[in-house]
Amino acid sequence: MTKTRYLTRLSQVSQLADIPTAELHKLQAVEQRYAFRSNDYYHSLIDWNDPQDPIRRIVIPHQDELQRWGQLDASGEHNYAKTRGLEHKYADTALLLTSDVCGGLCRFCFRKRLFMADNDEVSRDVSAGLEYISNHPEINNVLLTGGDPLLLSTRKLESIIAELRAIDHVRIIRIGSKMPAFNPFRILNDPSLLEMFGKYSLPEHRIYLMAQFNHPRELTDQAIKALTRMQQAGVAIMNQTPLIRGVNDDPEALAELLNRLSFMGIAPYYVFQCRPTEGNSAYTVPIEEGYQIFSQAISQCSGLARRCRYCMSHVTGKIEVAGLTDEQIFFRYHRPADPEQDPGEIIAYQRNPEGYWFDDYLEASPAAVVNGR
Repeated sequence: MTKTRYLTRLSQVSQLADIPTAELHKLQAVEQRYAFRSNDYYHSLIDWNDPQDPIRRIVIPHQDELQRWGQLDASGEHNYAKTRGLEHKYADTALLLTSDVCGGLCRFCFRKRLFMADNDEVSRDVSAGLEYISNHPEINNVLLTGGDPLLLSTRKLESIIAELRAIDHVRIIRIGSKMPAFNPFRILNDPSLLEMFGKYSLPEHRIYLMAQFNHPRELTDQAIKALTRMQQAGVAIMNQTPLIRGVNDDPEALAELLNRLSFMGIAPYYVFQCRPTEGNSAYTVPIEEGYQIFSQAISQCSGLARRCRYCMSHVTGKIEVAGLTDEQIFFRYHRPADPEQDPGEIIAYQRNPEGYWFDDYLEASPAAVVNGR
């Protein structure tokens, strides 16, 4: 059995011992603002001789994180909090924050506020959230997230899933997790976890694992074995990833990721525009550049690998980047938060190569509005 050692301070990362003192001090300044967490398995995937290594970029702090840019709650999640640890943004979907711990902390995390000392959004007692779900029959699927739910003990996770399964109108349970990438031994070393999934992932009411693989090098032999065992336990697996500068902003790398996932029977779900969260400027690609990268990537994929959409999780809903011309960019509400809003409407704006978020286009004059029905 392989035991993974978690690291919560940069001083524990032996591979950083030889970097110049001035550079280390800059990284430590970042660490004081934004928490660091990783593990020795994930560090084994890094080429430490390459300062631009994409796996290193995912988890090791960068001095540019201290640039003044963005806001901590970039998607206005607080607007949809109904009780502590429970968000209800879309009518049929509830989001339950079950954990404030991850197997590693992505430097571009859009919920980095959860890992700060003054955070009180996550509740270890989810009973109020479960009661809310029980009292709202329009909710037919629940996303367990955080933090990472697979960092909970199997007993704790099972207690939550069992209570959700007892609510008749909850048909789908989703678990958002990067543990198959960060530490697949969480799955490989715990047969009781797989037994629990086999018990509650039912033929007509599946449990979905919403995995997050950002780069093809994360698909190691151990990760593939963990994913396969999850599939054998009856869990349906999807993947979503943000588009990140220096990680997967290369069409070939992104295409390889999407294709390899599809070969394994894992559906690419969303490629997200990186949210303008505080500290994320070094990781964010402008929307129009990102769409072009996405388009070039899926042109190298089969239909099974190109099912994902390029979207952003805006405060008003999931907005898909639907296309570009020489002068215009087209958006569509893939999932509006307002149930009265027409999701078929295509919205056209003048292009803005410096636009990083939907808000950057609101001041532009729409060139056209086309009904997409």
